Amino acid sequence: MEKYVTETVVVGVVSWTSAFVILRGLFPKRSFDFCNRLVSTLHATLAVTLAWLSIEDWRCPICSVGSKSSPQQMQVLAVSLSYLIYDLACCHFGESVNLDNTVHHLVSIVGIGAGLFYQKCGSEMVATIWITEISSPCLHLRELLKELGYRDTPLNLAADILFAAIFSFARMLVGPCITYMTLSADYPLLIKAMGLGLQLVSAFWFFKIVRMIKRKLSKEHKKKESTTAT
Repeated sequence: MEKYVTETVVVGVVSWTSAFVILRGLFPKRSFDFCNRLVSTLHATLAVTLAWLSIEDWRCPICSVGSKSSPQQMQVLAVSLSYLIYDLACCHFGESVNLDNTVHHLVSIVGIGAGLFYQKCGSEMVATIWITEISSPCLHLRELLKELGYRDTPLNLAADILFAAIFSFARMLVGPCITYMTLSADYPLLIKAMGLGLQLVSAFWFFKIVRMIKRKLSKEHKKKESTTAT
C-alpha cells in the first residue's frame, strides 16, 4: 500500500475522532449518537464531493473497468476507510452495539482495504462510495430531527421518505449495475466477494426500509382518520 494512503488513513482517523470530541464539547446536552451522526453527515458530504471530483471522464464515469486506480481515487477510498474505522470504534463506545451495522462496517472496511492493497477497480469502488453515501445525510437527518423534538411530525416523515427514495435509487438501481461490472471483471476474488457482500447488505437494508416506510405511512393514515372522525 502506498505511503500517502497509509498517512491519509491515519490522519483521517485522528481527524474524525477530533471532530467528534469538538462536537461533544459544543453540544454537551446532546447525546453521544447525535454528535456521531453530525460527524457522519460531514463525512458523507465530503465523500460524495471527492467522488465527484475524482471522475476523469464525465462521458462515462465508470468505463475504465479493470484499470489501475488513480491517486485521486485512492485518496477518496483512504478518506472513507479512515471514517469507517473511526465509526466502527465509535459505535462500540456508544449506547448500543448494532450487529447489522457492525457487519456492514466490517464488509466495507475489508472491501475498501482490498481495493487499496491491489490498487485496482478504483472507478467502481469510488462509484460504490458515492451510492452508499449519497443517502447518508438524509439517514442521519431523520435521527437528528427526532432528538431535536420533531419525532412523528410531517418534517420527520418527509425526511424518512426522501431517505428511502434516494437509498432505493442508489443502492437497488445503480448498485446492482456496479456489482455486475465488478463480478464480470478480472478482479481478485476478495474484491468480488466484498462487492457482492455489500450489495447483499444493501438489499437487506432495503427491505427493512420498505417495511419502515409502510409502517409510518400506515400510522400517518390512521392518525388522519382519527382526526377526521373527531
